[in-house]
Amino acid sequence: MTAEPHGMADWQRPASARLVDPEDDLPSSTYGGDFETTAIPRYDTEGSAKPEQSGYSLLGEPEPLPYVSPATPNPYAAAPAVPTEIGPHDADQRIRAAGRRGTTDLGLFLLRAGLGVLLVIHGLQKAFGWWGGAGLSGFEGSLNELGYQHAGLITYVAAGAQVGAGVLLVLGLFTPLAAAAALAYLINALLAAIAAAPDHSFVSFVVPSGHEHQVTLVVVAAALTLTGPGRYGLDAGRGWARRPFVGSFLALLLGIGVGVGFWVLLNGANPIA
Repeated sequence: MTAEPHGMADWQRPASARLVDPEDDLPSSTYGGDFETTAIPRYDTEGSAKPEQSGYSLLGEPEPLPYVSPATPNPYAAAPAVPTEIGPHDADQRIRAAGRRGTTDLGLFLLRAGLGVLLVIHGLQKAFGWWGGAGLSGFEGSLNELGYQHAGLITYVAAGAQVGAGVLLVLGLFTPLAAAAALAYLINALLAAIAAAPDHSFVSFVVPSGHEHQVTLVVVAAALTLTGPGRYGLDAGRGWARRPFVGSFLALLLGIGVGVGFWVLLNGANPIA
């Protein structure tokens, strides 16, 4: 079955025909069933109807244009779709993109490396007697004098933890845990120094021969637990280096808890009594 060719202009409706009448889809009173095809009226350019023809003849024809007036403007033509650039949504990413951290990472590196080097030096003094240290035997004797139980075991644990935490801090590796371990050790050192002092007044605490050194180290270790290592370390790509929050706070609580618990369980003395 063939149909006579028609141009695209044959499919245009008159200007007055803007919408399709829903009643056009209703079957006629003489509808003969599925074998009858509804005839579709055609219009010429002057608006007069052309003779009806079978709907099968439309199979080879192009798709008709929408039933709107050609004079109707396209509402979407004035708003072309263009790609929109989406900027970084994370605050830390914006800071890194703008390069506004300044000397923050350098300052964190100095704090971290300074505390780590001090811990390594004092740990090697206790372990090997270097640089005027007492060695393992002398360290064990001082622990016995301070009232620690199981001083022989604590000697190895304390010296190893001090050196290990110091090395990790210098490298910037597992910084929250390393700083928490250093904090636990430094809390015990501070409590032991306070307990061994004959005078517990505030004046004796802040004089040059007092405990400012231990307090400063405790504060630095606590601060590094919360701030993280910064970018100049092996932890630079980890979350606690970019945006430390809950994990670092839990590490701080762990360090304080282990330090105080270590003192209470293995020494038991009241340092301010």
